[in-house]
Amino acid sequence: MPVTAPLAWDDFRLVKAIFDQRGLTQAAERLGINHSTAFRRLGQIEASLRTPLFERHRTGYVPTPAAEEMVRIAARMEEDVLAFTRRIESCGLTPAGELRVTTAASLLTGLLTPILAEFCARCPEVRLDVVVSEQALNLAKRDADVALRATNDPPDTLVGRRLATIAWALYGRADLDRSVPLDAQRWVSPAPRLGAAAAARYVQERTAPERVILRLDTVQGLADAVESGIGIGPLPCVIGDPRPGLVRLSEPEPELAAGLWLLTHPDLRRAARVRAFLDFVGDALTRQRDLIEGGRPDG
Repeated sequence: MPVTAPLAWDDFRLVKAIFDQRGLTQAAERLGINHSTAFRRLGQIEASLRTPLFERHRTGYVPTPAAEEMVRIAARMEEDVLAFTRRIESCGLTPAGELRVTTAASLLTGLLTPILAEFCARCPEVRLDVVVSEQALNLAKRDADVALRATNDPPDTLVGRRLATIAWALYGRADLDRSVPLDAQRWVSPAPRLGAAAAARYVQERTAPERVILRLDTVQGLADAVESGIGIGPLPCVIGDPRPGLVRLSEPEPELAAGLWLLTHPDLRRAARVRAFLDFVGDALTRQRDLIEGGRPDG
């Protein structure tokens, strides 16, 4: 039977949101509409198509083949819209507009924030929206325009430059009792889910499980724990060295090193605000390479 009414782009967006969220309430929240509106619109779409799109189970909404086809079409439409937006934005000649930047808290505090202040003074027409996340956001889907990431394997879908190698070393409080062997000290460890699996293994290989007093899922929290005297632990040198209350207990550990990358989507790299940010921030961070790579602080 023919469809009784033409489908709109918002119909595809709703079906895809329900598919992604596995439920109507979460999909409505994601789209910024209330539950009753989403429920009514879904019913109208199903009535227009004369076919059910989801089976209602206690565990959530299970898509039918018709819904799966709509989701595939919606994903293609979404990507086309994003690609068109990126191409239009790349035509700008002066740095202006909103720029969404994502990075980890450990890179933002102390390292990136002063540089952002200088950039805002240099490019006052650019409005920064900084998303602090330990997880890598999807730049292809415009979760962010630019990412500053610690990684040895940046996605092939992104472009950018490697600015430095982030060095890690073992740290403890300056008043640590050095007569106690390191493996007998109390330790703090990154949680593997932090994305610091190598650092978590480093701790496991150097002390007994019962000596690990605390695990944390933020590097900043790890540094605070070491400085508070909870235990010794591995930290990026760019975080550990500037803290006068901490001392290195090892030289930089090669197996913990990670590249510091400044990345963007290929379609955005020529946009004036993106190009200005990449150039300014990249050059500023490069000038701090010695600190990032574990060069001893002055004095």
